[in-house]
Amino acid sequence: MAYLWYMDNQTNSEIMDKQITPKSKKTKKMLLWGIPVAFLLVIILMNATRKKQVNLEKDAISIREVLKGDFEDVVLFNSTVEPKTSVLVNVIQGGAVSEIFVESGQTIKKGTPLLKVYNPNAELNYLTQETAMVEQINNLRNLRVNIKNQQLSLDQQLLSIDNDFRNAKRQYLLDSTLYKKEVIARNDYQKTNQEYTFQKERSGVIKKSVFNEKKSRDIQLSRINTSLTNMEKSLELLNKNKENFMVKAPVDGLLSSFNPILGESYNQGQPIGKMDVLDGYKLVAKVDEYYISKLQEGIKGTVAVNAKNYKIELSKVYSEIVNGQFKLELTFEQDSLSSSVKRGMSLKTKMFLSGKTKALLLPKGMFYQSTSGTWVFVLNSDNKAVKRSIKIGRENPFYYEVLEGLKEGDRIITSNYDDYKEVEEVNIN
Repeated sequence: MAYLWYMDNQTNSEIMDKQITPKSKKTKKMLLWGIPVAFLLVIILMNATRKKQVNLEKDAISIREVLKGDFEDVVLFNSTVEPKTSVLVNVIQGGAVSEIFVESGQTIKKGTPLLKVYNPNAELNYLTQETAMVEQINNLRNLRVNIKNQQLSLDQQLLSIDNDFRNAKRQYLLDSTLYKKEVIARNDYQKTNQEYTFQKERSGVIKKSVFNEKKSRDIQLSRINTSLTNMEKSLELLNKNKENFMVKAPVDGLLSSFNPILGESYNQGQPIGKMDVLDGYKLVAKVDEYYISKLQEGIKGTVAVNAKNYKIELSKVYSEIVNGQFKLELTFEQDSLSSSVKRGMSLKTKMFLSGKTKALLLPKGMFYQSTSGTWVFVLNSDNKAVKRSIKIGRENPFYYEVLEGLKEGDRIITSNYDDYKEVEEVNIN
C-alpha cells in the first residue's frame, strides 16, 4: 500500500510540473507586437471614419438666413449725366491764338466769336489766291465782251447784206417790168439780173456762215459764263475761308471744355471746346463685359436723384470692349427734370433685366468664390454647420436665386471658405 501511494504521488507531481511549463519565445513575440499593431489599426480606422472638422469663432464668420421673396433680375452701376446733344468746337484754320473773347461755362448764341487765331502764311496764301482769281475773272469778262462785240459786228454786216439783197431784188423786179415793155435796154436788164443773182447767193452763203459762227460763239459764251460763275463762287468761298481765323460758336448752348491760352498753336480741325445744347440730358456709363449679352437696347430702369427715382431707357450699346468694360447710353423718359440734375453728376442706376418673381433668396457673400455656388455650410444647430450641395440660378447685386438644396429659414455661413473648404463640419464657438 505504501508503494502504491508513492506511485500515485509521483504521477500527480509530473502532471503538475508539465502544466506550468513556460510558453515558447515565438508566442511571446506575437503577443508583444500584436497588441500595439491592433491598437494602431483601431485608431486609424476611427480617424478614417471620422468627419473632418474645424473650430471657428462666431465673430470670425458671417451667417445669413435664406429668405423667400421677390427676386429682381437687375444690374446696378454708376452712370454720368451728360448733355443729350453736344457739338465739338474745332479750329478750322490752324494758327496761334491771338485773342480770346469768351470763357468756359458761358451760355453762347450761334455765331458768337470765341477766339481768333493768327497765321501769316495762310493769310498771304489767301491774298495770292484772291489776286489770281480776280485776274482770271477780269480776263473772262473781257473775253466775253470781245465775243459779244464780234457778234454785234456780224449782225451789222448781215443787216447790210440783207439790205443789199433787198435793193437788188427790187431793182430786178422793176427792170424786168420795164424790159418787158421795152422801156430799158437789154444790157441794163442783164446787169440788174446779174446783180440780183449775186446778192441772192451772197446773202445765202453769208447767212449760213453767220449762223454756224453764232452757234459756236453761243457755246463759247455759255462756257465762259459757267467759268465765271465757278470763279465767283470760288472767290466767295475764299473770302468766307478768310473768316475762319475767327472761331465762332456752331450752335446755341453752353460752352464747356474751353481752355485756350494766348499764343498757343492749334492745328486745323483740332477740337478746342464743346457746345452743350440745352435740350436735355442723357446718361453715359461703362459696365463690366459680363453684362454685354444681357443689356439690350430698350431695357427699362430707374435712376435716383436726391431720393427721387426717374425712369430711364437703354438707348444705345457700344459693342467695343475696352479694359473689360463696354459703354452704353441711357435716356430719361421725361423731358422735365429736377433742377438738381447737373452735368457731370454720378448717379446710381438700376436696370431691370426681367420682372419680379417669387424665389428662395440666398444673400450674396464671399463663399461663392470658394464653391462656385455648388455647396455651402448650413447650420444644423447654433454651434455646428455641415456641408450641403445646392444649386443656384440667377443672381442680382444682393441675392442668389436658390433652385435646389435649401429651404426658407436655413442659416448659411456666407463668408469666405478658402481656409477650410476641405472639411465636412464647422464647429462654431
